[in-house]
Amino acid sequence: MYRKKLLELRADLLLLTVAIAWGVTFLMVQEAIEKVPVYSFLFWRFLIATILMGIISYKFYDKINKQTIFYGFVLGTFLFSAFATQTFGLSYTKSSIVAFITGLNVILVPFFAYVIFKDHVRKMVFIGSIIAVIGLYLLTMSGRLTIGFGEALTLICSALFALQILFTDKYSKRVNVFMLVLFQFLTVTIYSLLFSLSLDEVTFNVDFNPTFLKAVIVTSLFATVYAFLVQTYMQQFTTPTKTAIIFTMEPVSAGVYGYFVGNEILTSIQILGAVFIIIAVLLAEVKLKKE
Repeated sequence: MYRKKLLELRADLLLLTVAIAWGVTFLMVQEAIEKVPVYSFLFWRFLIATILMGIISYKFYDKINKQTIFYGFVLGTFLFSAFATQTFGLSYTKSSIVAFITGLNVILVPFFAYVIFKDHVRKMVFIGSIIAVIGLYLLTMSGRLTIGFGEALTLICSALFALQILFTDKYSKRVNVFMLVLFQFLTVTIYSLLFSLSLDEVTFNVDFNPTFLKAVIVTSLFATVYAFLVQTYMQQFTTPTKTAIIFTMEPVSAGVYGYFVGNEILTSIQILGAVFIIIAVLLAEVKLKKE
């Protein structure tokens, strides 16, 4: 029992590093896509990640089977579709609103977990989810929330991220984790290439400026290979609902990084929102005796 709790705590701490990695690289990605089209950037990011993952996991090639390929395809489809709907959503509404609605997956994960798999959700985790949503609102929102086309697209994005977290939990326990991540990356790479060739002005002949190179290398290594390998492996030892709550630390780390590195301003309301999210993460670790 003690060993199980220790493994769960280790998983939660490592998932926290994933949220921090995503938050820290957010500013880099923003700067890069000002000069390089989004899907072209995603193509290069996931292409490099796929190659790196292929090198890292060469010892497990004998574990490749139809089930692994299919699971990787499903997770990759969820992940890319989330990126795509989020990107299109940004074309129709403010980034702060997109950030908030995307974060609503923290509530959707326990809902989907119960509806799809009949999973039990602990009371403290559910309470933590609600507090995390309040924190997200205070941290990210700077405009009036209406339900338009952009908001609807972003809500779909939020649902897709929730499904990616939820199905990662199920699939990571059935097949080799390294191969699962590899085929997830390969799927996103192929989708990104197709979308980039269809919608972007450049794909292969992008401007390899220092800003782009820095962003694509750092995100490939830390926000992709490290992040998704840790997520996929560590979700075997914790719950998808707790994972979603921990991932709400992404905008917190992005805000802190932006404050110290990008000279961005954090208001007292935003700081309060960050505190709420931290409380939510801590509450998710609490177990009542009856549970």
